[in-house]
Amino acid sequence: MSKLQWKFIFTALVLGLSVYFLYPTWEWYRSTPDERATYEKLKDKIVGKVLNLGLDLRGGSHLLMELDVSKLDPKLDVKDAVDRAIEIIRNRVDQFGVSEPLIARQGEQWIVVQLPGIKDPQRAKDLIGKTALLEFRIVDNSSAINAITEKMRDKGARIEELSKYPEIVKLIPPGMELFAGKEERYYLLKSTPELTGAYLVNAKVELGGEFGYPHVSIEFNKDGGRIFSQVTEANIERNLAIVLDGVVQSAPVIRSRIPDGKAIIEGNFTGDDAKMLAMVLRAGALPAPVRVIEERSVGPTLGEDSIKYGVLSALVGSLAVIIFMLIYYGFSGVIANVALLINLFVLLGMMAYFHFTLTLPGIAGIALTLGMAVDANVLILERIREELAAGKTARLALDAGYQKAMTAIMDSNITTLIAALFLFQFGTGPVKGFAVTLTIGLTISMFTAIVVTKMIYDFLFQERIIETIKL
Repeated sequence: MSKLQWKFIFTALVLGLSVYFLYPTWEWYRSTPDERATYEKLKDKIVGKVLNLGLDLRGGSHLLMELDVSKLDPKLDVKDAVDRAIEIIRNRVDQFGVSEPLIARQGEQWIVVQLPGIKDPQRAKDLIGKTALLEFRIVDNSSAINAITEKMRDKGARIEELSKYPEIVKLIPPGMELFAGKEERYYLLKSTPELTGAYLVNAKVELGGEFGYPHVSIEFNKDGGRIFSQVTEANIERNLAIVLDGVVQSAPVIRSRIPDGKAIIEGNFTGDDAKMLAMVLRAGALPAPVRVIEERSVGPTLGEDSIKYGVLSALVGSLAVIIFMLIYYGFSGVIANVALLINLFVLLGMMAYFHFTLTLPGIAGIALTLGMAVDANVLILERIREELAAGKTARLALDAGYQKAMTAIMDSNITTLIAALFLFQFGTGPVKGFAVTLTIGLTISMFTAIVVTKMIYDFLFQERIIETIKL
């Protein structure tokens, strides 16, 4: 086969694959909610993936969180602690079932979390922000706790303000700490925990007890199971407090040695509370507390408006470019517009295949990409016009036009690509979406402007459908 035939086959293959990759997205967004529930199970397993919408188009929550470095272990580096917090938050969000979340570092100790499509932002915020420091401590059942509890209630004191009440502090036995429990109950616990959640390998919700209330069943790894076995054997008939983020959830009596490294956490949980607790325990404890310092919510209605006007603006701009090319360049403008449409299909197809998330800046990136693609065609056509004006034949003018325009096309596209790479490297969420769309689009536009349009011209001249170019 000739070189021209190979070009046609390759272009048809690329265009066909793009349509194939976009088909699942078409099926997804035209389906009903009930149909989507079934399709949800399959959409990540098929070759063409659904093109997800970002926070600004789909609605959801944007959180800016700060790691409290004042409560960080002095042995830990702040950068490493933030990286660890990001990984733990990502694990929690994945278990929460958020599609295409954005979790990234911003500055030295801030973390950006974007949750597209989240229906309960407060619950997600509670899930992400919980430190989930799980500890097992032996309870001191001496009479000191009664005197301390009475003093705490008389003074209206809170544990956070305990340092203001020296008369209460002196009642705490050496080697013990005061902890709060639920329903304003207080516990004296050993200062050093017997075991922490660092040894956990699993946590799940189960129903049990006399009334079938939900509780969280936990399982330790081999080392944790050995320690737990030793602790329970040495403290039979004593209470073992289960402490989560400084609050005693329950303090059951140890009746016998527990050799299998399994335990349960009870605390009058609702089903949702138990499920959330199991999720944060599975994901691990944050190295330090995080607090939300900025929160923004994008409603679904605003997202729909963004899609409507974003797509409309892109269509109007593209239509204006298409009409201009038709009026100013005639038949050559038709060829440029064909390349433009191919560029759009291939761009969206690649975004769907790689499972990218489309954002409002991404739509702007698509519009800019189409403008750059037309710019390349304009450079070529103007070069051809100059060659025709110099007296060359149509065929020689065509080849010379493509050859001489190549330098300008490569220069403009490469400089834009460099800017896009810097935007991707140093930008966050929406800026990265713009950079990704622009980078892919520019790469495709060079292919369509240089290869596809030249292929169409070569075919038309070879088949003698045209013998001249009017510009």
